Amino acid sequence: MKKVLVTGAGGYIGSILTKQLLDNGYGVVAYDRFFFGEETLVGVRGNPGLAIAKKDIRDITAADLEGIYAVCDLAALSNDPSGDLNPDLTLQINHAGRVRVAEMAKRAGVSRYVLSSSCSVYGQSDGQDLAESAHKSPLTAYARANLQAEGDTLPLAGAGFTTTVLRNATVFGLSPRMRFDLIVNLMTLHAVEKGKITIMGGGRQWRPLVHIEDVAAAFRAVIEAPIDRIKGEVFNVGHTNAQVLSVAYTVREALPFPLQIEIAPDDPDRRDYRTSFAKAAQQLGFTARRSIADGTREIYEALKSGAVENAPVTSTVKWYRNLLEAQRLVDKVVLHGRLL
Repeated sequence: MKKVLVTGAGGYIGSILTKQLLDNGYGVVAYDRFFFGEETLVGVRGNPGLAIAKKDIRDITAADLEGIYAVCDLAALSNDPSGDLNPDLTLQINHAGRVRVAEMAKRAGVSRYVLSSSCSVYGQSDGQDLAESAHKSPLTAYARANLQAEGDTLPLAGAGFTTTVLRNATVFGLSPRMRFDLIVNLMTLHAVEKGKITIMGGGRQWRPLVHIEDVAAAFRAVIEAPIDRIKGEVFNVGHTNAQVLSVAYTVREALPFPLQIEIAPDDPDRRDYRTSFAKAAQQLGFTARRSIADGTREIYEALKSGAVENAPVTSTVKWYRNLLEAQRLVDKVVLHGRLL
């Protein structure tokens, strides 16, 4: 049984990837601080192929990676608003932390390292579908950290060690670590709770989009692909490009009840880009298959049945802010104790 170490295994994508890998006969080491709780892996607990390492990637050593065939590196402070909460911490984890994982993987004799990056590195486009070689204009700390991590992990490829980058589109769909701060998920939640969708940022900005199950499948495709197709390569991972307003209409059409769409006065969203997914299809043999409507319907059914609910932990920014504030309080108590 080949073993895959998944950093960020308790996260939105990581929990889905962990299950997919186990279902496909891989052993998995779930490496995570579990800021969102270990219950995100409750569905796979007891699987004999699963081992859990509750650790920070900034402390990873080569010993943690002994016997590992591949690393899927998803640990990060996720999304643009979250990264801007603490840009220094974002760089420590999303850049330096992931470079450390790649370096330790190489030292330990791991065969493949796959970095989870983001199409947000493009920032803005001129109306064309951007290929992987297109100019990058990262507009946020999150996007800049991703681009730096790409730049420092890809050159580590060498004899016996392969590095690959997956630039994920904006993700949607159900997960044990559910997120309602992503465009399709949030629109569906608001449709159910409020009977309307409010568009911010103008609605004309473009976004590439992809279902969470397809993202996990793309990681498996890299793990299983011939080395010469993935070594030192970057792939955009997505299903479709759509304007935000169009996404809202698609969500409305997928739901079995009427709802309003409103455009709120707001500053234009500078993040505006479309990406091409042709390289992944041609070179990796990967094509995303699940649509925005598919994701909308599954989230609606889960909300209706009570399988998921809107809670503080489903908003990444709010949850990180709570964690950061809690840490500040702990630091104050420790400092006060020392002063005493």
